[in-house]
Amino acid sequence: MTTTRASGTLKADKHELAVQLRAGNGLITIETRDEPRAEQLFHHVLREVIRPLFRWTAAAGLERLDMDVPAPPDTDSPEKVLRHIRDRHSQGIFLLLDFHPYLDNPVHQRLLREIARGATPDSPNVVLISPRLELPSELRSLATPFDLSLPNDDELEYMVREEAQAWTDHNQGRKVRASRKALNLLVANLRGLPMKDARRLARNAIWNDGALTENDLPGVMEAKFRMLDPGGVLSFEMETERFVNVAGLNRLKDWLRQRAPVFASGEPPPGLDIPRGILLLGVQGCGKSLAARAVAGVFGVPLLRLDGGALYNKYHGESERNLRESLKSAELMAPCVLWMDEIEKGMSVSDTDGGTSQRILGSFLTWMAERDKPVFLVATANDIEKLPPEMVRQGRFDEIFFVDLPNRDIRRAIIGIHLQRRELDPRDFDLEALAEASEGYSGAELEQAVVSACYAAHAAGRPPDTEAVRTAIGNTRPLSVVRRESIEALRRWASERTVPAD
Repeated sequence: MTTTRASGTLKADKHELAVQLRAGNGLITIETRDEPRAEQLFHHVLREVIRPLFRWTAAAGLERLDMDVPAPPDTDSPEKVLRHIRDRHSQGIFLLLDFHPYLDNPVHQRLLREIARGATPDSPNVVLISPRLELPSELRSLATPFDLSLPNDDELEYMVREEAQAWTDHNQGRKVRASRKALNLLVANLRGLPMKDARRLARNAIWNDGALTENDLPGVMEAKFRMLDPGGVLSFEMETERFVNVAGLNRLKDWLRQRAPVFASGEPPPGLDIPRGILLLGVQGCGKSLAARAVAGVFGVPLLRLDGGALYNKYHGESERNLRESLKSAELMAPCVLWMDEIEKGMSVSDTDGGTSQRILGSFLTWMAERDKPVFLVATANDIEKLPPEMVRQGRFDEIFFVDLPNRDIRRAIIGIHLQRRELDPRDFDLEALAEASEGYSGAELEQAVVSACYAAHAAGRPPDTEAVRTAIGNTRPLSVVRRESIEALRRWASERTVPAD
């Protein structure tokens, strides 16, 4: 691989930042983990907005960046540097790095308020740069947020080539083995990351074996997810079920296979839209969760699972924040599948929570309607009656599928699959008889019957056989019997309002 010069998105940020500095915004905030990129932007801006540039950190105090001259003395503490800036009667840009721990101090708040309120085009500019900034209410209205652009594809490719060249220089001129396809896929999966994080992932992929291949991508995607740090609400599913391991659901499979090439392309042909999502409704234990995992396998993209129940937090505003950050992380991982299991638990509306559930629902519906990233939503539900009408109206999902109890042929296939998973040969079993004996059983119940038969056979000191599985089936009562009335009501409702998954 050879390096080529790339155009930078920093150029696009220069004008906006220069306008803010010239206008005399006394307090500017930049929330980013990429400090070097933020500093680089200010060095670029100095070519248009000529003024002294300083950087303050708790470790080094105040330093002059644009010239090799000593910084003003006695400015090592947060209070001292803020007093120095407040009393300064000339222009200057002061980058305060990781200043957020000091914002709770009332003296620091007062000094920042005085700096911001007294700012003019000839006054100093204070720029707070931190990975996470939560301004107190006293400062929020006085601050001007600035969003640092993330690196574009050209910059990411140039960075990958730089890392490849560094590996070559370190290994006696040996070239990194890579294909154009692998390079394009790596760049696509690095989108949404600050440059320093993207560089770390690219470096790990290259230095692992001196090659860039498609086998590197799953590890890159998992590491990227960890860097986004969405907390415990969103999880990354490493192993998505292969669709051959899902018995039945043939109509759903055909529907997905038709749309997979369009979703993978990212740019649909004229007359088609990017697939947006499906709702899987059905009887418990009949394979909705398995199918959700398999969608990611068919599309060949990461699977993110959103825990609707974990969205809610007792502190005001935190529930909405959990949802916003989870959806933002999903968009940064795009293309991907976002699976919301038992969506009725996360999106049902209550009158006793101070409006939190209504705001959660509103935010989620807005995201569903307005998202422009390739995030395919798979929602699973057991009780659609608990979902608000707004969630299931026409157009929210591309389709609503109903996953019913498996018929005899599918039950036979399910039993065979679970025998194979336990290293048992299905040909040694009378699958037809077992399928006949398990009328009304779900896939999950059939799996447990196989497990029970294996335990019983192990305890008896003999291998499992047809009779052992038949006995395990007969010893349990399926949900279709235990909750016959509610399941029959669900099936009647679905027969007129949904598309059968099989």
